[in-house]
Amino acid sequence: MPVDQSPIDMLLIGDSAAMVVHGYDTTLPITLDEMIMHCRAVSRGARRPFLVGDIPFGCFEEGPTFAVRSAVRLMKEGGVDAVKIEGGAPARVETVRAVVGAGIAVVGHVGLTPQSVSVLGGFRAAGLRAEEAARVALEQAGCMALVIECVPELVAAAITRQINIPTIGIGAGAQTSGQVLVYHDLLGMIQHPHHAKVTPKFCKQYAKIGTAISEALEAYHADVTQRQFPLARYSPYALREGEDWRLVEALRSRGLDLAAAAAATGIEQGKQEAARANGSAAAPPPPSNSKAAAGN
Repeated sequence: MPVDQSPIDMLLIGDSAAMVVHGYDTTLPITLDEMIMHCRAVSRGARRPFLVGDIPFGCFEEGPTFAVRSAVRLMKEGGVDAVKIEGGAPARVETVRAVVGAGIAVVGHVGLTPQSVSVLGGFRAAGLRAEEAARVALEQAGCMALVIECVPELVAAAITRQINIPTIGIGAGAQTSGQVLVYHDLLGMIQHPHHAKVTPKFCKQYAKIGTAISEALEAYHADVTQRQFPLARYSPYALREGEDWRLVEALRSRGLDLAAAAAATGIEQGKQEAARANGSAAAPPPPSNSKAAAGN
């Protein structure tokens, strides 16, 4: 996994996978089983960074007991080092305290909390006064770190100075302890219509992977339709020496003249390509009825 070879310190396997992988409009539909699947895949490929798994919507609304059970599954089955829990309401703080009490590291999340999108009326910056109280409560509940999303830089800076755990900003300015961006956003993968039309204002795109993918697929399509792929070097499976013409004769003997002609054409084209690869000009011209010959 490329990120395992980079200096990135921490990976968040986020419920944003609902949007950038599964194609939903919000993060709400993704299930715990799906999150475990994503966490397990990442933990196999990225063994160096610290891994944090998002507990998805629906896993802590039923109370601390179910939240602890969900967190345990993410740890045991998903292979993560910590879990992330959104929100700072009193009930959520109690959930954090219960999960921490079970011996599981928790990253808190305040500011814009995507799991509350139905209450917020969309993806927008949340109220700021409530975040001031929530961040203190989450630290006291035992959070090891705090994600701060979509708040003014001065607010994020003040929170960072006032608490004793690291803060991780996303759309919250440069004064937090660290930064996080959605993988697909920073790489310019543009896999979902929401991201294609509304790339977050706070996101710098460090690559244009989506454009590169589109261009590669267009080139592949052109090569296939113009008979430029696969040429001989991408067709490594061959009959033993002398068996090719025996195949042609066997086809002719069975009255399969069209198949025999196609096989003979393929043999001659293979010789041509081999001759060109070796810098030889002695190869005979291709048969006139070969559609693929024009591209060779």
